[in-house]
Amino acid sequence: MSHIHRRDFLKLGAFSATGLTTAALLAHESATRRSTPARNVILVWLAGGPATIDMWDLKRDAPSSIRGEFRPISTAAKGIEICEHLPKLAGLMQECTLIRSVSHTIAEHGQGTEYVTTGNPISPSLKYPSIGSVVAARLDVNQEVPVYIEMDELNIGQAGYLGSTYNAFQVNSVSNRRDQATTPDPFLLQKGMTVQDLTRRKTLLQSLETGFERFGNQQRARVMNRFQQQAMSILAGGKTRQALDLSEEDSQTQARYGFGLGRSALTARRLIERGARFVTIGLRGWDTHSNNFTQLRETLLPQLDRALSALISDLKNRGLLQETIVYCVGEFGRTPVINSQGGRDHWARAMSILITGGGFRRGFVYGSTEKTGSEPASNACSPADVNATILNQLGIPPDTLLTTRSGRPLQVFRNGHILTGII
Repeated sequence: MSHIHRRDFLKLGAFSATGLTTAALLAHESATRRSTPARNVILVWLAGGPATIDMWDLKRDAPSSIRGEFRPISTAAKGIEICEHLPKLAGLMQECTLIRSVSHTIAEHGQGTEYVTTGNPISPSLKYPSIGSVVAARLDVNQEVPVYIEMDELNIGQAGYLGSTYNAFQVNSVSNRRDQATTPDPFLLQKGMTVQDLTRRKTLLQSLETGFERFGNQQRARVMNRFQQQAMSILAGGKTRQALDLSEEDSQTQARYGFGLGRSALTARRLIERGARFVTIGLRGWDTHSNNFTQLRETLLPQLDRALSALISDLKNRGLLQETIVYCVGEFGRTPVINSQGGRDHWARAMSILITGGGFRRGFVYGSTEKTGSEPASNACSPADVNATILNQLGIPPDTLLTTRSGRPLQVFRNGHILTGII
């Protein structure tokens, strides 16, 4: 079970930040559904910077000081090898694209996260929105389920110049607990209150708000009204609350996903099924400056392998993978050379990303790094390019104009280009 902070309802609001009316958004949604290959995104965030050289781009012929302890294994996609500790994902590689030539220059956690999640340069004077916030601003027509949801207290889904209305809706999962059945339901109404009581209070509140809209700030009134609608929906047993109730899933499905990241991945699938459009889940602990191989082998890779493979398989079996992009990434990679503590340090000049679904090529590797994994050797690209390609698959091209709170029009990306080779 998961819980939602009450303050986070305020992060969802009116459509007007994009300058579009509800009717225009509905028309855009209808056109998007007909003409774009993807509708949804599940971002799997590996917080801390994963050693992708030990996961997706192993260097079997490099010196031991670079090669490390893991060996590559063949996968279901001919010619593609990945780490031996990702066997379940190896069996699904025919569904995936590996981008092995991603490169940038920000090897610092906070700013690296901001760059990878926004695809725009770091600026002291202007905060760019995360791509989830862009999706919320452009495709948000579902009033019952938040369009952009972030789990696991990652705090990476900021809306920047679009305004807090389009920050991620925060769902803080107790995903590592194994006593799920005994976890109290955080959405129960207060003792003695019924749904009918809640409805009567809503009617009274709406009558009071009529005056508020007439004499107060209409923009704020619309934001508050949306907050109230979603709060009422969850408390009354709406789609969001249903999605968070994993007891509806059979024991075999829950076992396939596992705990930790698996609980979040299963919840993400349920949220997408009920109308969410961009869900971020994550796993911490990838900042492996010491004992890199022990941490990867014993904790990180087994959990990622189980959760991500279950998610991909489940989406495929339910007919959702074609319209849902699964995007697995962290803020940077790690150094090719292993340090004296058996770890790898920050390295942004070469990293790999896994993507599947949503019209992306399957069983495919894009780009390469040179023999030590230090730099791209072919098809170098940036996180901005990857993000631009993802949004384009959703019907949001890189030259789409957004509007800041001050009314200034800005393109979604300053430098992002579509990677036509992976779609």
